[in-house]
Amino acid sequence: MERHAVTSSVIKQWDEKLLLKILNKIQDVVLVIDTDTTIVYANEAYARILGVPIHKVLGRKLSDIEPEAAVIRAMREGKPSSGRDYIHSLGIHVAGHVFPLLEGDKIIGGVAVFNNISEIVRLNAELQRTKGVADYFKEQLNRVEPLPLSFQEYIGQNSRLKEVLHLAAKVAKTDSTVLILGESGVGKEVLAKAIHHASRRKDKPMIKVNCAAIPDDLLESELFGFEEGAFTGAKRGGKLGKFELAHEGTIFLDEIGDMSLSMQAKLLRVLQEKEIERIGGTRPIKVDFRVIAATNKDLAQMVKEGTFRQDLYYRLNIVPLYLPPLRERKDDIKALAQHFLQQFSKEVGHELILSPQVEWVLYHYDWPGNIRELRNVLEHASIVAAGPVIELQHLPSYLVSGQAQEKMPTDIYNLKESVKRLEKELILAALAQTNNNRSQAIKLLGISRRTFYEKLRQYDIVLGEEDS
Repeated sequence: MERHAVTSSVIKQWDEKLLLKILNKIQDVVLVIDTDTTIVYANEAYARILGVPIHKVLGRKLSDIEPEAAVIRAMREGKPSSGRDYIHSLGIHVAGHVFPLLEGDKIIGGVAVFNNISEIVRLNAELQRTKGVADYFKEQLNRVEPLPLSFQEYIGQNSRLKEVLHLAAKVAKTDSTVLILGESGVGKEVLAKAIHHASRRKDKPMIKVNCAAIPDDLLESELFGFEEGAFTGAKRGGKLGKFELAHEGTIFLDEIGDMSLSMQAKLLRVLQEKEIERIGGTRPIKVDFRVIAATNKDLAQMVKEGTFRQDLYYRLNIVPLYLPPLRERKDDIKALAQHFLQQFSKEVGHELILSPQVEWVLYHYDWPGNIRELRNVLEHASIVAAGPVIELQHLPSYLVSGQAQEKMPTDIYNLKESVKRLEKELILAALAQTNNNRSQAIKLLGISRRTFYEKLRQYDIVLGEEDS
């Protein structure tokens, strides 16, 4: 007799060797236990599929190895069942049938017939993740938003902004957590996308979560997902959370300063362990992601006030990037305006330019709504203006107050002054185009080196570090 069977009391009417030969031909695992859960039989598929030698489990109690095994429940409840299960001791998913073993009306054991479906589960999870990412991007494509700018196309030559962009470009090459700080409308999401597209994760998704837009009672399921039946109304089949959708990519936590303290604690654990647990789930899921967070709030002050966790703040504040407001980078206003006018000229079907008066107003306004407000103002003006020139009357009324017009210089149309302004703008544009390379800028401008440096002194242009 083969050493598979410790007892033959469960096999009475068949020839034992023939029966064992049949069981060993079955491609699925066959496992038999007696009433105290002792494993009394396992076929050859057990060792082949589960990778555990049969002699190591025969005679051992299944309740000691896998106390939640479905076959134990079937035996104790006297009911057969079919479906999926998870073997915690081996870390594998299985599917099959379990049923109590009867002798007359008496339960004398239990039988499990199952197979390893871990690869199927993995592929299904990958399919769900891919479908979830596709659904996410489909949703994003349905939103009418301007395309994000890469680092190379990022509009602005302000020295403070350039410093931020240089640091952002460096950190993009790493997996370090990034915290983008700045007022609403300064372009935090644009910078986050630029970092992602310059990273090694650029071919994987960047998933955005607006922490301020989602109610706290829904944010947990949005971030971590849920299993089928986790709560009333839960989607059939469950749902992947944003962290799983961002697997191997980037998760962008926008407005993180609006997150409640209870959610902050859960987020901190995920950042530390790099694993999530779905609502209604029983096992952790490993996820690989890079975090970019953004806020318009003063997190350091919130830590002092007790409204933001100190440990989470330190976890996020590894590489802080502060985007200055538009009022502190007014030298970029004209370039930004020209960029937006190029977009809107395609929509209205003709060229759009700013009158000198409008340029003056845009430059001297404080822009509390920053770049977003500038874009909206110019979109409004492009629609209202009947021709190519945007005049004062085409701007929103709040920009063109009587006080603003009183402060406007009288020589705004003076040809000599206009030429000076144009010369300065052309020199700055040439330097920006050539990354502050003096020789290339001189070549672009078509002037001598001597004239170039005379103009720098005349217009108080301070050169930054020359890029190679």
